[in-house]
Amino acid sequence: MRPTPDIRPAWRIPLLMLGLACLISGAGAGLFRLGWPVPLLSAQLVALHGPLMVSGFFGTVIALERAVALGRRWAYLGPLSSSLGGLALIAGVAPVAVQLLLALGSLILLAASVHVFWRQRAMFTFTLALAAACWCAGNLLWLGGMSVSAVVPWWGGFLVLTIAGERLELSRFLPPSPAAQRLFALIVALLLVGMIWSVRVSRSGDLIFAAALLALALWLLRQDIARRTVRLSGLTRFIAVCLLSGYGWLAASGAIILGAGGFVPGSFSYDAALHALMLGFVFSMVFGHAPIIFPAVVRIAVPYHPGFYLPLILLHLSLAVRIGGDLAALPAWRSAGGALNAAALLAFILGTAGAAGHQAWRAKMRMPGGGEKP
Repeated sequence: MRPTPDIRPAWRIPLLMLGLACLISGAGAGLFRLGWPVPLLSAQLVALHGPLMVSGFFGTVIALERAVALGRRWAYLGPLSSSLGGLALIAGVAPVAVQLLLALGSLILLAASVHVFWRQRAMFTFTLALAAACWCAGNLLWLGGMSVSAVVPWWGGFLVLTIAGERLELSRFLPPSPAAQRLFALIVALLLVGMIWSVRVSRSGDLIFAAALLALALWLLRQDIARRTVRLSGLTRFIAVCLLSGYGWLAASGAIILGAGGFVPGSFSYDAALHALMLGFVFSMVFGHAPIIFPAVVRIAVPYHPGFYLPLILLHLSLAVRIGGDLAALPAWRSAGGALNAAALLAFILGTAGAAGHQAWRAKMRMPGGGEKP
């Protein structure tokens, strides 16, 4: 039987836009939690800010990227389900419907990731499949009645292992030694033990999870090809700067959890650790890889510009203000840092859209009849 063909790039744009809507709504809900008078479409956004960001935005974008890589129409049901789950959350639909849609999206991503692993047996494809399994497990545990804070390690593991798997894929150009590969496998196993143990004995599991985050950050700092590419120029250097600075925030997140003795929902240390991980680490990766992923998904080029550094610098500075406020127990600093976090995300969105729009305009002008003189 011939495989079903991939969908046209134009049909992927609505899925990307739905994910972007989840990002914007999630950022607004986060600002509201910090005391800023942001209008929200539903009250449940305040309590479910985390699921909207992790599953509605990151889950949709990662599932969309995986579907494009796989080239099978059925795989697009993953980002469709997760984006609709995020949209349902924004609209105030009953949480159980949201949970079902997000769980379905993660199950389809898991199926797509296992399919990729089956086609290419490698450590990085196994890690990506394991990441999808973590997202799926977290969503199913949430659907089963566990609190959002209780499944945070599973959602965090999903994002961390996705990024680690993608970086491991690129390390084929500078392969880690067999000993380094064994160490990577040990760290991943430790991360999984922490997630599993956190379900039963949360504090002990949290500490194991945090130790694994710290160990993985050090491993990536030592093994990632970004240590060499940062000496180059242009987009290559920008990506390397994003990666290396993100690894610093990953280490900081692990250290904060260890220092606090685990995740303590509602505490200053909880806010600091989560945002060091989700904003400092994960969004640094998003900023760096957007000029590559965006063209691959929607076939619209995003040419590099030195101005890309501005949102990145603002992200790091704002996060330093926020986490400084957390660690010093200064709510005003945390609130101000949160507002600057949102400004950094907005600057990133506008900068990326502007670069893509300008490139599309230039391409149109070069076409016959487009108006540009030969």
